[in-house]
Amino acid sequence: MVSSAGTNEALVEHRGGCHCGRVRFAVAAPAEIQVSECNCSICAKTGFLHLIVPGPRFTLLQGEEFLTAYKFNTGVARHLFCKNCGIKSFYVPRSNPDGYSVNARCLDSGTVQNLKIIPFDGRNWEAHGHELAHLSAEKAGQQNS
Repeated sequence: MVSSAGTNEALVEHRGGCHCGRVRFAVAAPAEIQVSECNCSICAKTGFLHLIVPGPRFTLLQGEEFLTAYKFNTGVARHLFCKNCGIKSFYVPRSNPDGYSVNARCLDSGTVQNLKIIPFDGRNWEAHGHELAHLSAEKAGQQNS
């Protein structure tokens, strides 16, 4: 998966949330972002587009009480869904347990100027997972991979 893009690019605040609006978040990332489209079992079924950011660049604004967690396989990733509408707008990924993966499809319109989708082979996670580890590092989150 790819970082949010743009060496030395200024960060803007993007907001987003689940379908019903009970869960809302803010994330600091460039206006032009790169996201990953993973083909693993859960991402392929949900259409999740990964914008991985360091933990300090993510803020849950409301709705913690509406979140429920789902874990599978190694149990490291914390897939967080809204209990009311079922949407996973963000989660704590296995590749970056110190960061967050935000679903770019759940960002509000108006702040993303360009979105580039990069394929990621999550079906073969053991062979490719290491490619993602740097994405939640504070400096790496602002650089192209």
